[in-house]
Amino acid sequence: MPGPKSLFVPGPTNVPEAVRKAIDVPMEDHRAPDIPDFILPLFADLKKIFRTETGQVFVFPASGTGGWEAAITNTLNPGDKVLAARFGQFSHLWIDLCQRIGLEVEVVECDWGTGVPVEEFGKRLAADTDHAIKAVLATQNETATGVQSDIAGLRRAMDAANHPAMLYVDGVSSIGSVDFRMDDWGVDLAVSGSQKGFMLPAGLAILGASQKALKAAESAQMRRCYFDFADMIKTNATGYFPYTPPMSLLRGLRASIDRMLEEGLDNIFARHHFLAEGVRRAVDAWGLKLCATQSKWHSDTVSAIVVPEGFDANDVIARAYHRYGLSLGAGLSVVAGKVFRIGHLGDLNELMVLSAIAGAEMAMRDVGIPIEAGSGVAAAEEYYRQNGAEMAMAAE
Repeated sequence: MPGPKSLFVPGPTNVPEAVRKAIDVPMEDHRAPDIPDFILPLFADLKKIFRTETGQVFVFPASGTGGWEAAITNTLNPGDKVLAARFGQFSHLWIDLCQRIGLEVEVVECDWGTGVPVEEFGKRLAADTDHAIKAVLATQNETATGVQSDIAGLRRAMDAANHPAMLYVDGVSSIGSVDFRMDDWGVDLAVSGSQKGFMLPAGLAILGASQKALKAAESAQMRRCYFDFADMIKTNATGYFPYTPPMSLLRGLRASIDRMLEEGLDNIFARHHFLAEGVRRAVDAWGLKLCATQSKWHSDTVSAIVVPEGFDANDVIARAYHRYGLSLGAGLSVVAGKVFRIGHLGDLNELMVLSAIAGAEMAMRDVGIPIEAGSGVAAAEEYYRQNGAEMAMAAE
């Protein structure tokens, strides 16, 4: 059918028109005398998104994976031990990266559909009386399974264990979309990417580093060049970059941050919860389950929906794309073929989410999954209709 494709993967997300226009500008001199007038306020406002006053933000031309590598190589030493849990594809990939660059990773294996095991981490840190563990890695939002973890609770557990390890948070699909408080939660390294809550094309790895992390970077011995904090710190202070920056993406980032600050972070978080809850009501009405095993794990940026036994989620995804022009997220690794994912983050509203629910519903019926026509749409519609006025008042 003619018309645009509907994008409901959990990243890249839809790019607002104002951001697209900000990107679509003639090429410019990235060393022009007035560039600092643009760059320095951009960094200052990025700190507001991370909710840090004492930390420093970095923007690298890279994906979130590059951000992971920058965080690790700037602050740790070869052979250092880090504590991490594996409960989805992206927490797994972060572990894999650490192992491949020479770190010792103490891995806590968790069921896919659960999140950061706060109590278990607390026990292991308390038992680590020699403080061999130098960092704790936590994926705030596991995109593969639609699981959101309690970072504030993790910080409390670390403090209760009186452990000096640094706290690293993968916030690629959470920062700018759900509550994240770098200073309040004592996060030392936070990693995000431009293609999720920042509503941009992929291409920017956006990091926040605490003063503790910056101090560690002064003596860290892991090899790095392109991702070296020291080069960025020296050059960013003048309003420039140590190498050619993607100015068009930075112009888009300026427009995106302006939009986010205008809406207000708390309103953004409430909107994402509101939209996510409508999807969850639809899943209940279909008689299906989420991959997230308990409500405390429910992600407000993506829902991973388990198809019934005997069906292949990839058939649903293919049917949705080819027949209805709807892009749904695929299941990855352990959950491949078992789940499809609806991303509900970034630039979207109730009617947009209802279109994704309707498309998924039709695709499931087309491949033989026995759900009642219109059931999910009706459940989400009623939730949005009954609760939308409260949302609108909160945003005013």
